[in-house]
This record gives sequence, C-alpha cells and structure tokens, in this order.
Amino acid sequence: MPTVIGFEGSANKLGIGIVRDGVVLSNPRHTYITPPGHGFMPRETAKHHQAHAIEILKKCMEEAGLKPDDIDCVCYTKGPGMAAPLISTAVVARTIAQLWDVPIIGVNHCIGHIEMGRLVTGSHNPTVLYVSGGNTQVIAYSQHRYRIFGETIDIAVGNCLDRFARILKLSNDPSPGYNIEQMAKKGKVYIELPYTVKGMDVSFSGILSYIENVAHKKLTAGECTPEDLCFSLQETLFAMLVEITERAMAHCNSNEVLIVGGVGCNERLQQMMRDMAVERGAVVCATDERYCIDNGAMIAQAGWEMYHSGYRTPLEETWCTQRYRTDEVEITWRK
Repeated sequence: MPTVIGFEGSANKLGIGIVRDGVVLSNPRHTYITPPGHGFMPRETAKHHQAHAIEILKKCMEEAGLKPDDIDCVCYTKGPGMAAPLISTAVVARTIAQLWDVPIIGVNHCIGHIEMGRLVTGSHNPTVLYVSGGNTQVIAYSQHRYRIFGETIDIAVGNCLDRFARILKLSNDPSPGYNIEQMAKKGKVYIELPYTVKGMDVSFSGILSYIENVAHKKLTAGECTPEDLCFSLQETLFAMLVEITERAMAHCNSNEVLIVGGVGCNERLQQMMRDMAVERGAVVCATDERYCIDNGAMIAQAGWEMYHSGYRTPLEETWCTQRYRTDEVEITWRK
C-alpha cells in the first residue's frame, strides 16, 4: 500500500503528516501564536512556516520511523487559505517531491478535513458540517462531488469567534476559540443577539458588530460579564449551524452528521448537534483536536485517496489558490 506525506499550511498552523492505508503514522504540527488582541498576518505567518518546515518534517519522519525511500507521494494544500502561507508550504512540498523523486498531488483543504473525518470516525455517507476560521459549509456527497447545501455569506464562524476574542483581549494560546469555549462554560445570563439564517445560508458579520457594541456598553456598565457574552455568542451561532445542518439532513434523508474543521472541536457545538440528531434518530460523528484542527495527516489522507484512484498533479500545475471551492473537486475514489 502507498505511503503518503501531506503538508498543510493554509493558515497559522504548519502540519506535516504521514498516512499509509488508513493508518496515521505521524502527525506533528506547529502553531503561530500572536499576542492577545491580534490576529495573524499573511507575511508573518509565512515566515513562521518557513522557519519551522524542516524541523517539523524531520520530526514527522522520525515519529513514523521512515526514510525518504519509503514515501510514495507528496501532497500539499492547494487551497483555500491565505496566499503567503499556502505558497511557502507548497514550495517545501514541491522541493521535497523533486528531491525524493516521487509524484506530487495538490489537495483541497476542505476535502482533507472531510476525508480525515470519515477515516477517523468511520462515518459512511454523512451530512458534513465544516466549520473553521475560514470556512462554514454544510456539505453532502452526490454524484462524484461534495455538494454545498448551505454556507456563510460573509465571514466564517471561526473568524467570528476569533475576532470577538480579540475584542475581549483573550489569549491566542492555544486558540481564541478554545478560550471563548472555556469562558462560555461560566456564563449564566443569555443576552439576545441577532439570529441570521437565510434559507440554507448563514450570516455572522452582523452578529459580530452587534455583540461588539453590547460589549462596549454593557461590560463598561457592569450589566454583564465577558463570560455571559461568550456564552450568548456560542449559543446563537451554534443554534444557527444546527438548524441548517438539520435542514440539509432532511433534504438528503441522512442519519449521520460529521462535524469537521477547527470549530468542530467545540464540545458545546457537538452536544447541541447530538441533541438535534437524537430527535431525528441520527448519530453525530466528531473528532478531537488532533484531527479537527488543521493538520498534515488530513492532507495525506485525502491525497492517499487521490493517489490510489490514479490522480497526479503535473509539476507545472502545483500552484496555490486562495479560492478553491469544495464542489470543484471530482471525487474519483467514492462510488
């Protein structure tokens, strides 16, 4: 069976993972963490990836106990993502593929999340909720494509949470979303926020603007706590996501939900989804931070499927793109 190495660097996490026949052999990563109140800029993030690429690659190979001769294919994230980090990671992958004289495959980041989720949870044909810092989509497989049933029409849910964390000056270690989740567990008062579901799509930018104003007014006046605001934001955003996921399940006559992407680690989101699924006689499949958060193994797993089905990326086509829709990829490995 082929052994595939995957390089992921579409945002602030650099991950390199190795997969062989559905087994993750190694999956180290390194996260670029900025000071509280700050996001990560493309140029600085790319420099972080460049600085740590060789270190993570060595760690990956050592953990797997492999040599370059054992690798059959190199895969990298083609997009979507931030241009500078994507390019810096692709350059490393392209160089390694030529040095080791093996084929290279460009992988869609979203497909990587889905295939990793399917592998880890064993879900067969789920309705997928993909929630991360850069993407929010409800997806289902049909006729060799992952079809997008609904999505955000402005910012992603993870971006909404991250930007609110900046308003509260929360730490970015290990991630702003995780720190909001911990604060939300202590929240006691629900503050009503806009609830913006438009058919199968959602909108988060108005909610962010609204809660920013609430934070400036009510926190200063002592009318609520930061924990209350985190609790209220999570409950509202996640209720919206559960609603559109349930609607997609009804369309597809589905009895499985798979949650993928960095926000998918959130235990409150998983619980709300389970509450909905139980009422429908369905099950929820989710993973922990090892595989929800961006990682190299997910790119390796999707690349393994592509490699096994005969796909290769010509070297002259190993470019990156910030815009790469989930439904642009032909799924040649599923029936």
